Amino acid sequence: MPLTDPDRLFPVDPRQRDLARSLYDSVADLPIISPHGHCDPRWFAENERFPNPAELFVIPDHYVFRMLVSQGVPLADLGIARNDDGAVETDPRAIWRRFAERYHLFRGTPSAMWLEHSFEHVLGLDEVPSGDNADALYDVIDEKLGQDAFRPRALFETFNIELLATTEGALDDLRWHQGIADSGWAGRVVTTYRPDAVVDPEFEGFADNVAAFGALTGEDTATWVGYLAAHRQRRAFFKTHGATATDHGHPTAHTENLSRSEAEALFGTIMSGAFTAHDAERFRGQMLTEMGRMSLDDGLTLQIHAGSRRNHSADVFAQFGRDKGFDIPGRTDYVAALKPLLDAVGMEPDLTIILFTLDETVYARELAPLAGAYPALKLGPPWWFHDSFEGIKRFREQTTETAGFYNTAGFNDDTRAFCSIPARHDVSRRSDSAYLSTLVTTGRLREADAFEVAQDLAYGLAKSAYNID
Repeated sequence: MPLTDPDRLFPVDPRQRDLARSLYDSVADLPIISPHGHCDPRWFAENERFPNPAELFVIPDHYVFRMLVSQGVPLADLGIARNDDGAVETDPRAIWRRFAERYHLFRGTPSAMWLEHSFEHVLGLDEVPSGDNADALYDVIDEKLGQDAFRPRALFETFNIELLATTEGALDDLRWHQGIADSGWAGRVVTTYRPDAVVDPEFEGFADNVAAFGALTGEDTATWVGYLAAHRQRRAFFKTHGATATDHGHPTAHTENLSRSEAEALFGTIMSGAFTAHDAERFRGQMLTEMGRMSLDDGLTLQIHAGSRRNHSADVFAQFGRDKGFDIPGRTDYVAALKPLLDAVGMEPDLTIILFTLDETVYARELAPLAGAYPALKLGPPWWFHDSFEGIKRFREQTTETAGFYNTAGFNDDTRAFCSIPARHDVSRRSDSAYLSTLVTTGRLREADAFEVAQDLAYGLAKSAYNID
């Protein structure tokens, strides 16, 4: 018996369901464009087997381990490395068993749908994990991971990925991307410029990072002019490794549009170390505007991932570091916050700024009206916590009437869990097909147009928004 319903996420009304199925069938096999995510480029440079089931499905996936932590399983028991080099579980079978014994915790969640898609369609399994079958499933999966067909490059091709973007910091030497290029493999894996560590004054080690930034580029990053020149140089370097975008994970969407003298003075305050939280916020905001101007010059798409209250648990951050499932959504303003940036570059038709949010309350009130007016703006797809069937549905319902479809950026999976990529794109294609079928059957969209929109949402809009050839 299959793990997944072939008609999952389609409407129950027979006419709508038939149309949703037809729309989905028209896009189900399109190549995957994954223009923003966090997979490790080393996988594809070395093309070694994935070590074991725990390393593939549990340890890299904060959707998975945060649920287990919420039920009392310590991060250390799931093999998550500690900052202080303290003891953690090193037996992958034990980690997998803890996951399998608690698999029922994922019932009704997007994670269950993604996992079961992977289990069935990638690994050929016909049962979900449990305490009773944990060891048997571990052995089956582990044996498959030893086969050439399950190495990273082979899976990339099996998944029909046309382009996969990873995300690297400004100080990264991109050695693994160079390794991919040197290998002769035809798979297209590109990087994304993520400069938070040298842009956010509150990022740990910021001063040392900026000094290293200068040493790397040969620019005097103790000066405002040299600091900006270092960014331009690194952006150009990232472009040589295929970058089509930059990404900025700021706590808010605040922007500034300071004069050169004001920006230099603020930079001096930041570099002195005697800055306030308000100064740090203003500096991050100024740098978004500077990045927008640089994008006008080099063509990189500007992504703003605002509104995540990162590292909410001080203890987890101290012990395990960033990206450990404790980034929590918060209320976010966009209308006032983005005005300085939009005054500077918002009317530029050759610039693309993609806005993401974790605050669903702003979809209809702020984001759709902004994107429905400013040529530079596009709305990114529902992001972490909302990249689900219901989340995608809410996004479409609240933004389409004001912004339309063509002021959005298609779909991206934004994942560290490689096997979830086809599953997440499948959910998006099903969700959008269901929504389009509703528009057609309620007389708001012609059926022929719905088939064109389905193609664009699944494939064309992402290529356009990220300037992918």
